[in-house]
Amino acid sequence: MYQEYFHFAESPFSMGPDPKFLYLTDTIREALSVLAYGINNRKGFLLLTGDVGTGKTTTLNALMDWLQGQGASTASINIPHLSPDDFVELVWADFGLERGTQSKSQCMQRFAAWLLERYRSDCPVVLFVDEGQQLSEDVLEELRLLTNLETPRHKLLQIILCGQPELNDLIEKPSLRQLRQRIALRCHTAPLTRGQTSEYIQWRVRIAGSGEHNLFDPGAVLLIHRISGGIPRVINLICEHLLIAAYCDRRHAIDERAVEQTARDLELDTEQPLTTMDHDTRSVASETA
Repeated sequence: MYQEYFHFAESPFSMGPDPKFLYLTDTIREALSVLAYGINNRKGFLLLTGDVGTGKTTTLNALMDWLQGQGASTASINIPHLSPDDFVELVWADFGLERGTQSKSQCMQRFAAWLLERYRSDCPVVLFVDEGQQLSEDVLEELRLLTNLETPRHKLLQIILCGQPELNDLIEKPSLRQLRQRIALRCHTAPLTRGQTSEYIQWRVRIAGSGEHNLFDPGAVLLIHRISGGIPRVINLICEHLLIAAYCDRRHAIDERAVEQTARDLELDTEQPLTTMDHDTRSVASETA
């Protein structure tokens, strides 16, 4: 619909976690570096946390694409409400190891042998587990047991556990202290600053293939940042609706008034207090005008 009007090859603000659109803030760069270091050095258990919509899954997808390009074996589990046995079976299946009629112990032996073979071939095996804050303690304990598959020097299976900040509270429980002690490295994602919000919007517009880089005026970007709190998922939601509205009204520029109307339509709070940086930006804009 609006893609042709604005000369986009695809929608720039899709809600899907497409790694092509990953905007590399310092925090995201650090998270990717920490996770890559942990995997390359076979640290075993790594933790990625961040608030809702701050790009955790997109970061994981970018890392997974890179690992697969390096010849690593990967599996991804994002279904949290499973029994321990179902969880392990899903892990095996995603690695391409069907259980069949074998017992769990036989499957675990076959899994260990496969991991050792991959280790000897210098091919990392990485398990991504998302939505970790919703996992039961029993499943988390099963996950911990998988880290027992190791050589005297290295872990055979690298596990990246990802979740919202509540995951930190969960693993602090005394009953999960053994799991907590296995976590070798931790990293996190964070909301965007005002400047990053502007760069993020321009980045996605450019990646989507449009030559129209001035669609959003500075005041509109400032307001988008204030309303979204710098959360990329909310920024995407707002910008997607702004582009649809601009297309319907046959406009090629998006200003503050359009953002205010879209925020009301989406029932988002438009009365967020100005930060010091916001005040400074407004003052400069007023003086310039």
